Amino acid sequence: MVGWALFPEDKLIISGEPVSYRSSENAIRQFCGTCGTGLFYRNPVVFPGGIDLQTATLDDQDAIPPQAHIQWAEAAPWVKAIQDLPRFDRYPEAP
Repeated sequence: MVGWALFPEDKLIISGEPVSYRSSENAIRQFCGTCGTGLFYRNPVVFPGGIDLQTATLDDQDAIPPQAHIQWAEAAPWVKAIQDLPRFDRYPEAP
């Protein structure tokens, strides 16, 4: 699962030059050229003037908390129960 936030393209300041991949006729996905982390999704037909960014890449991940589940129709069946899974602050010990 990935958190996304839609921003006005002209308000976003990007440090460095992301690598671009055209994933369909109108969509461009952008990544860090050094580590491969996904950064942005651009689609001028769906989001004219906007850029969708992965919120986990923000310096302050608390800046934009989730507000909705989008594309719920395509969610994996296990997503509904994910909040019931055990939680670990760090990697758990190997069995």
